Amino acid sequence: MNALDYSGYPDCRPEFIEAFEKMANLATKAGVEGRQALKIHTPLIALTKAQIIQKGLELGVDYALTSSCYDPSATGKPCGQCDSCVLRQKGFKENGIEDPVGNTGIRDQALGIRR
Repeated sequence: MNALDYSGYPDCRPEFIEAFEKMANLATKAGVEGRQALKIHTPLIALTKAQIIQKGLELGVDYALTSSCYDPSATGKPCGQCDSCVLRQKGFKENGIEDPVGNTGIRDQALGIRR
């Protein structure tokens, strides 16, 4: 989750996280009784998608095992067209590397394959 390169979803904004955290503390027994304050950590929220990908590379993330797609095929392949896929591709491009998962939707479109 990040607020700089996001798909316009309201739950990716810091204001949403703050409100959700407050609600969680009002809606849980531990929060109401003051025994435990719930804290939501969002270490990636101020990073761009390219910065997140770079951090993952530094940590050894195998991006071939990941997907960001909101509309994957029945076999799990990314659509390549949703906002999340487009932002992911942009992040990899800005790092000068190819996404190991590829951009299936654009490839399918070029081949005339309908999902």
